[in-house]
Formats: sequence, structure tokens, C-alpha cells
Amino acid sequence: MSTAENTILGLKLPTDPRWADLASISIKDILIDHAFCEMKAATQCVTLISRYADKIELVNALSPVVTEEWGHFRMVWAEMKKRGYSLGPQRKDEYVNMLLEREPKHGNHGNDKLLQKLMIFALIEARSCERFRLLHENLEDQGLRDFYYKFMISEAGHYRMLIDLAEVYYPVERVREAWAWWLKTEIEVLALLEPRGDRMH
Repeated sequence: MSTAENTILGLKLPTDPRWADLASISIKDILIDHAFCEMKAATQCVTLISRYADKIELVNALSPVVTEEWGHFRMVWAEMKKRGYSLGPQRKDEYVNMLLEREPKHGNHGNDKLLQKLMIFALIEARSCERFRLLHENLEDQGLRDFYYKFMISEAGHYRMLIDLAEVYYPVERVREAWAWWLKTEIEVLALLEPRGDRMH
């Protein structure tokens, strides 16, 4: 992904170019991990809706995303079944777990837990969009390239929606401050992770 495209997504650091090469020879593992990512995304939206059920704009915005993310899981699962793959045990997502571990617990940031959650999820969606684009551009299988193009477009919309949703509940400057902090934090997280072709993140 080019610098300009990363800027559109807000990301400050491109994915290690080795990741696309590794993923292209581990497509079974990528599909399995992708399926779990979509499942978790739907679950996280349900969790947010349950926790903030009094926030009408949030419920309105995230309700269709639950359906969409679960639909994505079904799409990945269908692709897996065509290839004779099974899910197997759930996999840990080190990238997501390391982001969650860095969620501010004290000070000014600690007073806006919803903002932090929305920023984390927006970051995950933006990074997923970038990875889907890399798969679309680098896989030899044209069917899978088209498959991942659809996911790329969807994730870009989710990233923007989450940022916009945060601005419903917090001042724009506060959202920008939090987003900048998370972008910097993600650089630190990525520096600790080796590129793995068997994981989406």
C-alpha cells in the first residue's frame, strides 16, 4: 500500500512487505484466521451495543455492522468449505491483544472508555483494510483477489464510521487527540511483532 493510501486510512506505518509473500503461501491459515476475525468483530459490536444501549446513535450505527460482520464470517466460511478447510481451535490475535493491553486506564484517557474502544476498533478495521488490499493485489488466485477486494471496501467504511461515531459523543479535537495517540501506539505494537503469514494481523 502506498503512503497516500495509508494516509487515507490514517495509518502511520505500512505493513511489512514480507507479510503479503508469507500470506500468499499460507492461504489456508489466512482464511481460518480471517474467519475468527470476522466472528470477533461481530461479537465486539454486540458487546458495545449491550454496554451502551442508552446511546441511540451507537445502537443505530453498530446494529447493521453486526449483521454485516457475521455475513462476512459466513462468506469466509463458505470459501473455506469449498477448499475443504475446517476452523479448528480459536487463535489468539497478538496484535489485537497488545492493543487492548495498552488501553489507557488512568488519567484523562481513563474518563472516556467508549472513545478508547471506538479508536481501537477503528484502528483494527483500518489495518484489516490495508491487509485485505495487499491480498487483493498480491494473490495469484483471481477469485481470492476479487474476494478480498470486497472486504477491503467494507473495512474502509467501518473505519470511517467508527471515527464519525466517536465524534458524536466527544469533541472533534478530543477524538483527533485519541486517534493520534493510538496511531503512535500501534507503531510500537507492530515493532514487537514479526510478520506472520498465518495471521491477518
